Amino acid sequence: MPDFTLSLTINGAAHDLTLDTRTTLLDLLREHLGLTGAKKGCDHGQCGSCTVLLDGRRIKSCLALAVAHDGAEVTSIEGLADGDAMHPIQAAFIEHDAFQCGYCTPGQILSAVAMLDEAREGWPSFATADLQAEPALDEREIRERMSGNLCRCGAYANIVPAIHDAATR
Repeated sequence: MPDFTLSLTINGAAHDLTLDTRTTLLDLLREHLGLTGAKKGCDHGQCGSCTVLLDGRRIKSCLALAVAHDGAEVTSIEGLADGDAMHPIQAAFIEHDAFQCGYCTPGQILSAVAMLDEAREGWPSFATADLQAEPALDEREIRERMSGNLCRCGAYANIVPAIHDAATR
């Protein structure tokens, strides 16, 4: 297979990489850069454990070919904190004990960060009752907006309150 050279900004650092054109963004992060926070859960885009931010929007990196995103900015869980200061979602997950095994946690956190941005921008979800009003982030709305991220341990009882708490801060 032919190689392709691309440039990406990953967690604030510029990277020029030459990759096989079949390399997914997930494999680029894990295998080429050693950033193992995004997990390969299902490798079919169904579980969300590989969620990262691409130009500020959440994507499932197992489905994204790296060559399609030349010039993009990627944020993985390793780049979410500001130095030693955790992102408010990270702090809320710890405060609410919103994880058990932790396998899905990086994807859950990054999805929650993007989901809150989407809600602030007024994006409705399937659960949004009034499309003209600002979305109210109640439990039903949060669950719907986070439905692309699965937790095999069933820590939703703590994940949803953690997200709600971070949203109201």
